[in-house]
Order: sequence, then C-alpha cells, then structure tokens
Amino acid sequence: MSTDLRMREMQWPDIEQLTALDEQLFEHDAWSASSWWSELAGRPRRRYTVAEDSGSIVGYGGIDCAGATADIMTIAVTPQCRGRGLGRALLQHLTEEAVDSGADALLLEVRADNEAARNLYLRAGFEHIRTRRGYYRPGNVDAHVMRRHLGEKTDD
Repeated sequence: MSTDLRMREMQWPDIEQLTALDEQLFEHDAWSASSWWSELAGRPRRRYTVAEDSGSIVGYGGIDCAGATADIMTIAVTPQCRGRGLGRALLQHLTEEAVDSGADALLLEVRADNEAARNLYLRAGFEHIRTRRGYYRPGNVDAHVMRRHLGEKTDD
C-alpha cells in the first residue's frame, strides 16, 4: 500500500472492477455484477465503501443498516494489502456506520476456514453465536455467525 490510500463511498462505475476483484478473492462465493447493482440500489439502507490505492480498489466493505441490528454484507482486502490494517480500518468504518444508523448490534457471517478474518472479528469484539453447517458451497464449509453489541470497548 502506498500513501495514496483513501476510503470513499462506492459508486456505480466501480461495479466492473468490484466484480472482477470479488471473483479473484472469493471464487465460488463471488458476487455477480447484477448482485453489485442490487446492493448499490439498496441505498441508503445499504452502505458500501471502497479503499483505493493509486486509483485501484484494494479493499471494500458493505453494511445493511436496518433497525436495531445491522449486518455486515462483505469485507475484502486484496492479497497484496493484507496484514497492514486495511481490514481493521474497513471494519471500524462499517461499525461507525452501524452506530450512526442507530443499531444496537452488528452481525456477520464468516467462513469457518477463514482464520485471519475470524481473528480480526474476535479482536474487534465479535462473539461466535452459532454455526450454519455447510453454508458455503461448493465445499460444504460452515459459516460462523458472529455478533458484536455496539458501544462495547475492543482491542482496536
């Protein structure tokens, strides 16, 4: 990552790059272009942020703010930018969006085999509340449902 890193609201012209990036990062779980169009059409309830480095998207995250519980829809960071705090920054930004919307809790689902993401969420104050067996297909990978009560202190 360079010093040109900035976060901004996701825009319609980002969809082509996001679709390609999602395919690279999530393979079988990737969102299609039509999925991205639907997500952005859900504004203002759905809020998406991209992280750019020198004009290229290197991370993104989205949240659904509907009532007392907000849901993180996605968070992703490119391999070359992992381990540098960008995931934590995106998660913090989404948490602030949830608080600003009046949510009391924040939920997310994460692949059971994604140890780095699970550890990020645990450090940020999320707790594992249930498992959805075989949720991610193909691969039959479990999803861990995690929750954070907002207003609690974390290790961030």
